[in-house]
Amino acid sequence: MTKTLDVVTIGRCSVDLYAQQIGTRLEDADSFARSVGGCPANIAIGAARLGLRSALITRVGAEQMGGFVREQLVREGVETSGVKVDPARLTALVLLAVEDADTSPMIFYRDNCADMALDEADVDPELVSSARAVLVTGTHFSRPAAAAAQRKAIRLARESGGRVVFDIDYRPNLWGLGGHEAGFSRYAKSEAVSRILSGVLPEADLIVGTEEEVMIASGEEDILAGLRAIRARTPATLVLKRGARGCVIFEGPVVSLDDGIQGAGFPVDVLNVLGAGDAFMSGLLSGWIRGEPLATCATLANACGAFAVSRLLCSPEYPTRPELNAFLARDRATPRLRTDPVLNHLHWATTRRPRPEGLMAFAIDHRAQLETVADEFGVPRSRIADFKALAVDAAARVARGRHGFGMLLDSTYGQKAFPRAARHGFWIGRPVEKPGSRPLDFDQLPDLGSHLKEWPVDHTIKCLCFWHPDDPEALKALQERELLRVYDAARTAGRELLIEIIAGKHGRLEPGTVASIVQHLYDLGIKPDWWKLEPQHDPTAWHRIAAVIDREDPLCRGIVLLGLEAPEEALVAAFRAAGDCPRVKGFAVGRTLFADAARRWLSGTIDDEAAVADMARRFEALVAAWEGAARLQAA
Repeated sequence: MTKTLDVVTIGRCSVDLYAQQIGTRLEDADSFARSVGGCPANIAIGAARLGLRSALITRVGAEQMGGFVREQLVREGVETSGVKVDPARLTALVLLAVEDADTSPMIFYRDNCADMALDEADVDPELVSSARAVLVTGTHFSRPAAAAAQRKAIRLARESGGRVVFDIDYRPNLWGLGGHEAGFSRYAKSEAVSRILSGVLPEADLIVGTEEEVMIASGEEDILAGLRAIRARTPATLVLKRGARGCVIFEGPVVSLDDGIQGAGFPVDVLNVLGAGDAFMSGLLSGWIRGEPLATCATLANACGAFAVSRLLCSPEYPTRPELNAFLARDRATPRLRTDPVLNHLHWATTRRPRPEGLMAFAIDHRAQLETVADEFGVPRSRIADFKALAVDAAARVARGRHGFGMLLDSTYGQKAFPRAARHGFWIGRPVEKPGSRPLDFDQLPDLGSHLKEWPVDHTIKCLCFWHPDDPEALKALQERELLRVYDAARTAGRELLIEIIAGKHGRLEPGTVASIVQHLYDLGIKPDWWKLEPQHDPTAWHRIAAVIDREDPLCRGIVLLGLEAPEEALVAAFRAAGDCPRVKGFAVGRTLFADAARRWLSGTIDDEAAVADMARRFEALVAAWEGAARLQAA
């Protein structure tokens, strides 16, 4: 059978809730970050991030946490046909905290949970047979039905010419050894567990475990004796994980702990050891499945483990291939990976949520302009919120369910519009700046980071800054400080950032004006996901801007054009001028679309339908013009 997958992992799958307060007891934690967890799920995600075609066989509940797991696996590129939905059981949960580098209390909420109810019927022969390797895990041999499921997968892999990987994955707590409070415990001697795990050893081609896991699988109480006992039962490649000392790989007889194959080590500052073994396995498999020398496999595994111990969460923190390559290309390791700006940007840009290639956005995040109109006609400002909801209806009428459409909406008057835009699947951007502020100031958000955590994860921060290279140095310094603040807040809160620069209102626009501003912000270390820039009528200007972005951040999503209340024909000309610049991905235009309808609707001269129809007509025309310019660019 054709091998369309590299690895299928089987077993535990949970939702991890990590305390965000570091250096505290779990009793004192008051906020948590959510991620997919569980050894096989982590490995499937880590392997996918490194370019392997991975799949997961497990169960999740028929509830929101199960939905989160399935959706996140899809975003990560993991094949999910083997993830079954169990209507009778809940998705497993784990609560975790980091007291210090060596102590991470954890509580498993796994009473009759979905993943432990896995049985043989959940193992699809076609899925397993399509993989070059299947990975089974120790915990799922602790229940008869789950053990039978894994043994079926082993048999199918063997029959189809696949290989078997055994991750010993020993958690005494999950075998009923120790109380609920002992989730962090790594070892408890048990003849019953040893008997079960030792029976799996002869079936495996690759066996991976820590020193404690080697002892439980072998039944020995000395690590060297344990390795030799395992070797007596199987010719499999043995990998001993040794924490900060990396790993040792044994292909033949086990003479001593230092006699095996070793890879490069990476001394780093340790924040959290949980999940490091799963990252290690992902790196190991990325080499082993591709037939790399075992020393290379060990180096890849050690490097991935180094990333994991340097960061807080499990699977969300594992490296992607570009990130790992950049790390390995360095002359020497960076001890404090968690604060490395280059690696952190690579991590962010290669793991953020997928978006359409282009963006056509209806911008109605305006506040001051609409307040002026409402006040002029003596209309309560609360009516602005109703008008913005109509703008969403207009955009939806144009989008007709297609991807690549969005809205810019503000927190002041956009509350009714936000859920309506979300229902249409629109990209949503939200401003944080105080309207018209120069120097830049934030609107009702003195503590920017805390407020951003209240935003939905897929809302993009939009920050407008009026900047010209000829501005006084004191003004520039204030603007720089605030832009650095919003960039730090965006990355800390895990929200994408769009920076809007308007230069033409405060000085001449030369071909190199905006490019110099973009370069200056990159020099400060600011790398937004999107740029929103005013039209450049000289094509040379666009090429200079694109050259800066290509050099400083090839992973930038791109540029969208702003409108500046230009008439429709001027915007169409601007679209054409930008048409041969591949970095320009679309537009975010506002007053050109809504200004006339807003005046007439707020004054009571047109009704809802007329306002929606007028805005939709204008938006449709701009969409057609942009799509025409994009077709010219593609040609």
